[in-house]
Amino acid sequence: MLQAVVNAFKIPDLRRKILFTLAMLVIFRAIASIPVPGVDREGLRDFIDNSQLLGMLNLFSGSGLTNFSIAALGVYPYITASIIMQLMTPIVPRLTELSNEGQGGRNKINQYTHWLTVPLALLQGYGQALLFARQQSPNQEGFLINNFGLFDGDSFLPTLAILLSMTAGTMVLVWIGELITENGIGNGISIIIFGGIIASMPRAIGSLVSGSSITDNLIGTVFFLAIGLFTIVGVVLINEGQRRIPVHHAKRVRAGRVYGGNTTHIPLKVNSAGMIPLIFAVSIMVFPGMIATFLQSSSREGVADFAGDLSRFFQPNTFQYNLIYFFMVVGFTYFYTMVVFQQQKIPENLQRQGAFVPGVRPGRNTAVYLQKVLNKITLIGALFLGLVAILPYVAAEITGVQTLLLSATSLLIVVGVAIDTMRQLEAQLLMRNYEGFIR
Repeated sequence: MLQAVVNAFKIPDLRRKILFTLAMLVIFRAIASIPVPGVDREGLRDFIDNSQLLGMLNLFSGSGLTNFSIAALGVYPYITASIIMQLMTPIVPRLTELSNEGQGGRNKINQYTHWLTVPLALLQGYGQALLFARQQSPNQEGFLINNFGLFDGDSFLPTLAILLSMTAGTMVLVWIGELITENGIGNGISIIIFGGIIASMPRAIGSLVSGSSITDNLIGTVFFLAIGLFTIVGVVLINEGQRRIPVHHAKRVRAGRVYGGNTTHIPLKVNSAGMIPLIFAVSIMVFPGMIATFLQSSSREGVADFAGDLSRFFQPNTFQYNLIYFFMVVGFTYFYTMVVFQQQKIPENLQRQGAFVPGVRPGRNTAVYLQKVLNKITLIGALFLGLVAILPYVAAEITGVQTLLLSATSLLIVVGVAIDTMRQLEAQLLMRNYEGFIR
């Protein structure tokens, strides 16, 4: 692997892509450290540490929520907008037509996703500011956000400026992510989340080893290492696993030369969706709890009681939360795999090239056959992702160390994004006749 890294830096354009990605991550971390005015940073950090829900939101913000920076929303509004657009595409005829128009149609859908991100960011920014403005600071000298009236009288313009700054911060992070996708290595949005997790990982590990007793520390550390090892090995095996479908190319004679007649294969991956289902599932799962947290301060007793019950129901350390989380991960794995498979249009391309799967008629029969095989192998990948996603909860129930919940989820995303990025580097190296990272 070290030799592969050396080879990557020997290639000028690949070296430029790697350095560009690193430079964008540095800019992202600089943006995430710029706080909005009037924030009790220590009190806010303690408040987030005691809330697993806000810990999940902090995960997507790249630790920008801990000091309520202009990037406190992270890329979470964009992820939510992407989920909405992907769910609406098969339902809305206009979006379905755009999805079938090739790259131009996909660019238009991406534009709609950006437009939808803006109101979602404004709404989430207002909700977070409202929550922190009503939360008493631990030092009892005020609230977590001081002198923040939220559109009350003279505070209208400062409030508007803060919300617009947070929305602009989100859009800048999305822009940086797209720049990484186009000019760097890996999926930009995933790299942004990856960078935020890596930046917060030392602090998460520190909180893990500073438990209430030596026994808790020892058990927690051992389980953390065991879960980490299992996650790394399992994610690598599942991401590398594939079912090879043989494809035969018919012989064709052109200008006296014979073309085709060879046999290749279609590699259908066990997990074609990568870590996207996990990110989507977490995004959906934190939404009800976030809304409930905002409604708990309602002056109406019935609304406040319902919000309290809903908030407790969607706590990450509960059985029902993890059960729903498991099925959400499995469902999103199937959903995203089907979306990717339909976009590739493999049966149509095979028929156009005069290729066919032995024993299967070209066209619709090939599509049905490939879909059936993909459904079977995706079940393994979906169940694995679901089990790994709830494994921290199981370990926490056994050991009683709750810090495993967030750190292992972070580790799962980090490993998946790292593998996807390494695969792209490997493809770049193989194009230039170098040996890649993954052998």
